[in-house]
Amino acid sequence: MSKKTNMEMTTKGKDLAKNVVSILLKKKLKITIAESCTGGLLSNMITNIPGSSKCFDYGLVTYSNKSKINLLNIKTKTLLIHGAVSRQTVLAMAGNLRNISNSDMSIAISGIAGPSGGTSGKPVGTVFIGLSTVKKTTAKKYIFSGDRESIKLQTCLVALDKIKNELII
Repeated sequence: MSKKTNMEMTTKGKDLAKNVVSILLKKKLKITIAESCTGGLLSNMITNIPGSSKCFDYGLVTYSNKSKINLLNIKTKTLLIHGAVSRQTVLAMAGNLRNISNSDMSIAISGIAGPSGGTSGKPVGTVFIGLSTVKKTTAKKYIFSGDRESIKLQTCLVALDKIKNELII
């Protein structure tokens, strides 16, 4: 994607993050985030909003399998059978993080931002986003296109949108 498109996505991300933080503050809710392929970008987008310290508890960049196991209590068996980039892994990441943090909502991201690392079954751009609340834990698979930066930005925009939609229910 072009630089202009990335700039437009960044502007949209700032607006979405501001909206999400505003809703979290109004509802007096805490959020935690576990990121892999986005490397902390989602946490950064949220913490760039003034006042976010009242709703953002913490974020973890669990890039390696070791960090997923040690910090999020992901079972080695889950990673061996399904892989780090899977519905099962992000479900566990989101659910475990919410339980560990005792937050109102947790979101987890794992994917393949490229330019390498993809396979026929999981091509570059494959991302799973998990969301956990007191009521439910869900995960969805996405396939994004573009370069590494674009895939990371698209992932964060979708994650912010998922959070916003869950908050306005």
